[in-house]
Amino acid sequence: MTAVATPTKEHLDELPAPTVVVTSVASDSHMWNLVYVQLLVEELGYRVVNLGPCTPEALVIEACRLHAADLLVVSTVNGHGYLDGLRLITALRECADLGHLPAVIGGKLGIHGGESVEALARLTTAGFDAVFEEQVHGTSGFVELLARGAQRRELN
Repeated sequence: MTAVATPTKEHLDELPAPTVVVTSVASDSHMWNLVYVQLLVEELGYRVVNLGPCTPEALVIEACRLHAADLLVVSTVNGHGYLDGLRLITALRECADLGHLPAVIGGKLGIHGGESVEALARLTTAGFDAVFEEQVHGTSGFVELLARGAQRRELN
């Protein structure tokens, strides 16, 4: 009979960190928010691939495949995240191999800020697993989501 080894903290440290692809929407040329998100995510123990600003949907999809992403994070501050985010998540969910990939979006999603509950619900209906509108959620919900993921990894 073979004994099954229980993973130790040392074994967990040897496992590769989950990969998070961080991007903005195609129309957003801001970089500061992406650097902030990258640092925040790395601090929680994840490996980050930062695609930078103005990233076309096809490049986001290609990067998620290439880096075997565990999570896609879309951060936007230009106010067009709602419309561009819908296009991005629709394209991602149409890919058979990425249909299961967890994806979240956050930031300033509309030009007026504080998008309606209905608009935020449309983003989740379209395929985002979580939506973090800057004026409603700030970063606390996003940090909690990442911390739960990191905690699950430590418990496995």
